[in-house]
Amino acid sequence: MSYNFTAGQFLDLEHTEHGSLFPDDQPAWSAIAKIKDYLQTALAAVEGERLNGEIHGRAIIGPEVYIGAGTVVEANAVIKGPAWIGSNCTVRSGAYVREHVITGDGVMMGNSSEFKNCLLFDECEVPHFNYVGDSILGYKAHLGAGVVLSNVRLDRGEVRVRPPEGRPQTTGLKKFGAIVGDRTEIGCNSVLSPGTILGRDCVIYPCSHWMGVLADGQTVKKSTTF
Repeated sequence: MSYNFTAGQFLDLEHTEHGSLFPDDQPAWSAIAKIKDYLQTALAAVEGERLNGEIHGRAIIGPEVYIGAGTVVEANAVIKGPAWIGSNCTVRSGAYVREHVITGDGVMMGNSSEFKNCLLFDECEVPHFNYVGDSILGYKAHLGAGVVLSNVRLDRGEVRVRPPEGRPQTTGLKKFGAIVGDRTEIGCNSVLSPGTILGRDCVIYPCSHWMGVLADGQTVKKSTTF
C-alpha cells in the first residue's frame, strides 16, 4: 500500500465539524500544529451561550471553552481550555482536558484521562486512564483502559513517520503522538510510540507496543516495528 498521509487516507472528514484543519495537499499530522490558532478563531466566532449541556457544579471550566448541547460534564472534571467539546459528549469525573483540545459529537472522555493539543472525531471513546497528546483520533476509534499515546521522543528530537517501505518522513514536529484511523481498536495498556499512524479498522491487542505505520484492517499481537 502506498501512502500520501493525507487525512482522507485514514479519517472520514464527514465525521468532524473541523475538516478545514486538513487540506488535501498536506499530511494529516500538519493539523496538530494548527489546533491552537484554529480554536482561537472558532471560539471568538461563537454567538450566544458557550457552556451548554449539563455541567456539574464541582466541574472546573476555564474561560475559553465551548461545550455543546447535550454534553454531560461530571463532578471533578477539569476542562482548562482553550477547548471545543461537541454535543452529546460525556466528560467523566477526573478527566483532565488541557490546552487546545477539540472533540466532535458523542465523544467519551474518561475518568483519569488526560488530553492535550488533540482532535477527536465523532463518537470516539477514550474512557479510562488514557493519555492523548498531540494526536488525532478518528470516527469511533476506541482506546482501551490504560492506553498511552506517547508524543515525545526520548532524545527530544523531531518526530518522524516510518512507513513500511522507504525512508522515514520528517514531520517538523517535536511533539506528535499518533493518528488513529476510523473504528480502530487499541487494547488495554498498549503504548503507541511517537509518530505512529494506524489505518482504519485495525486491532491492537492488549499490552502491545507499536511504532510505525499500519495499513487498514490489520491486527497487531504484542508486536513492534522499527
